[in-house]
Amino acid sequence: MTHFSFTIVGFDLDGTLLDTSGDLAAAVNHALASVGRPRLSVEEVKPMIGGGARHMLKQGLTATGGYDEAMLDTLHAELLAYYEANICVLTKPYPGVIDALDALAARDVTLGIVTNKIERFARVVLDELGLTDRFACILGGDTLAESKPSPMPIHEMVRRCGGGRAAFVGDSIFDIQAGQAAGLPTIACSFGFLMQPVAELGADAVIDGFAELLPTLERLGA
Repeated sequence: MTHFSFTIVGFDLDGTLLDTSGDLAAAVNHALASVGRPRLSVEEVKPMIGGGARHMLKQGLTATGGYDEAMLDTLHAELLAYYEANICVLTKPYPGVIDALDALAARDVTLGIVTNKIERFARVVLDELGLTDRFACILGGDTLAESKPSPMPIHEMVRRCGGGRAAFVGDSIFDIQAGQAAGLPTIACSFGFLMQPVAELGADAVIDGFAELLPTLERLGA
């Protein structure tokens, strides 16, 4: 086995490790339906994901007629309650994720998650999928005083994972900006919930599937 130069690899969750789009779209549509708004397709919701539930809901309301803060507050609570009750109906890991995590673990790499999802929800969905124990730390959008694109949670992930050379993998501009601000090499997932073309994210590398993750990390670490 070739020497692997990263001791820590961090991941975003939604649109990176897990395809949560079906369950998130259902939660958005539940909130929209409660005020008589039209449904959005999963493909319409995907670019809205990544900045947390409130950000996603803002985008959905803007797309269907606008909102005021009182409506946003009410529907945000509605969305979260529905999502918590239906958090892992359609959600599943992307193809190749388990094999990639196994391969990293075999190289003694410590794994972490930094997501803008509420930490409790991140833990519930990882528990449902039997993945929680694979990660040394799981940081949500509400874990610290700041969330991505701030580098704060990336620095904290590295600290909680024991320190060392780290890389970060994500699918949104929030992920890439946070990783870069923390001084880490970044990898963008072209299959995620992209808000813009993947080339515009400015990541150090792009993968089209998890079979490419280890070779890409080896190249970045060389």
